[in-house]
Amino acid sequence: MPQPKKKRDYPFSGFNRTFAVQMKEISSIFTALQTSEPIVITMHQKPDPDAMGSALGLFHFLKHLGHPVKVISPTNWADFLKWMPGCDEVIDFEGDRGQAEKYLSTCKWLFCLDFNHFGRTRNMEKVLEGLSCQKVLIDHHREPQTECFNFGQSDISKSSTAEMIYDFILLSGRKDLIDKDIAACLYAGVMSDTGSFRFASTTPSVHFMVAELQSYGIDHSKIHSAVYDNFLENRLRFTGHVLSNCLEVFYEYNTALIAVPKQDILKFHIKTGDTEGLVNYPLSIKGIEMSALLIDRDEERRWSFRSKETFDCNSFARKYFNGGGHYNASGGRSFDSLEKNIELFKQALQEYTTTH
Repeated sequence: MPQPKKKRDYPFSGFNRTFAVQMKEISSIFTALQTSEPIVITMHQKPDPDAMGSALGLFHFLKHLGHPVKVISPTNWADFLKWMPGCDEVIDFEGDRGQAEKYLSTCKWLFCLDFNHFGRTRNMEKVLEGLSCQKVLIDHHREPQTECFNFGQSDISKSSTAEMIYDFILLSGRKDLIDKDIAACLYAGVMSDTGSFRFASTTPSVHFMVAELQSYGIDHSKIHSAVYDNFLENRLRFTGHVLSNCLEVFYEYNTALIAVPKQDILKFHIKTGDTEGLVNYPLSIKGIEMSALLIDRDEERRWSFRSKETFDCNSFARKYFNGGGHYNASGGRSFDSLEKNIELFKQALQEYTTTH
């Protein structure tokens, strides 16, 4: 079997650097929030546990402050998120656009969590851009679209948006409003985005936060099980199938690719959330530094990139696949065919590794 090449060093530093942004400091909004006004919280399309957990954690907190609050997701979400307190009140923009636009048109504050470009909200993008309300960003991804937000914080050193919402609550001086529901939502978000606390983003502050959240009586074992052990049999069979038939390993580039054709999505009845975590499997192969997952969706091809400490997924995704995100975790999209995307990936690997 081919052997992986020696680990390379990539010249992209700044993994724990906070972007300097032009938005007003988020701490300046607390005085304004003393007056009860309609608020909408939103997140990126196909929300993951961090997006939904941070949104619902903030939802409960702002309700405790006396605000009328609605959470609107740009799209539907995975079944394994439906246990979260308040999830049954979230509005699906694509599923009920009329109701969603009604709340968006009357809100005075818009909180945007776990994304920093309106393009990440799919069909909501133009609606959000046209709103005249105060827009607040709380996010930990790179290169924020700061000109679109009035207030906010963009901090790539944070493990998750859930951690940032916890910090936001502490900054408000109303820690006394944290309850079991808020704690459960924020715990799920930070647990997921840290890979169950194994990623490099799991700082001492994360452990202090988790210890505090557990003091509210949450059952961390049940939360973990609800997120990771809550799938149907077809999802497990699908995982075995794609690892056996759709995985290609490029040892010369210390990289692996899983490319899933549309027929496999249909054959195994895969729905939203069923591919969560699939991109991480190849990283368990000795010597593999970067793993890529390509899925053939109806309207586009979706990319996910994950890496260990030496490969900058964010730069790779931005340069070649109209994407971005974190240093070690990013996404991308393309309207080209699955086959063209695979060919572009191979060309990009060759170019990227010869220039870095």
